[in-house]
Amino acid sequence: MGFTLKVEGPSTIDLGNTIVTGVKFGTDIPHDSNARSTDLGSTIEITGKILTAVDGDPFDATRQLGLWSLVPAEKADCYRKVTVEVIAASQVVRKYTYPNAFVVDYKEHYGDVEGVGTFTLIIKQKKDKMAQIAVEGGYSV
Repeated sequence: MGFTLKVEGPSTIDLGNTIVTGVKFGTDIPHDSNARSTDLGSTIEITGKILTAVDGDPFDATRQLGLWSLVPAEKADCYRKVTVEVIAASQVVRKYTYPNAFVVDYKEHYGDVEGVGTFTLIIKQKKDKMAQIAVEGGYSV
């Protein structure tokens, strides 16, 4: 199984299946509700490796994720279009598109044993734009 992540904004961030190692999609509703709530949210957690560019490899774009996480809420480009694809056997199992995503949390982890760093990116869709989320899948790459 492979994953791709594309973040479109002032610059495009493309992370492929050599970098992205996991994706968790979730729908957030209040747990104290006795009926379907209108207070709905949606979250994607993306995990991956931070690789060192060697021998002419392209520069690791995960640095751009860290910079996006630092954009303050007052700036319009804190909201970006995010597309995440889950691919298995040359089939797109799921394709999530969040047209107005923002960073909730971004972490980088390093250790002297692993040899590479890892990152965790948690994004949400802007609450008043929930109807614009697209979930597709079931087609060839």
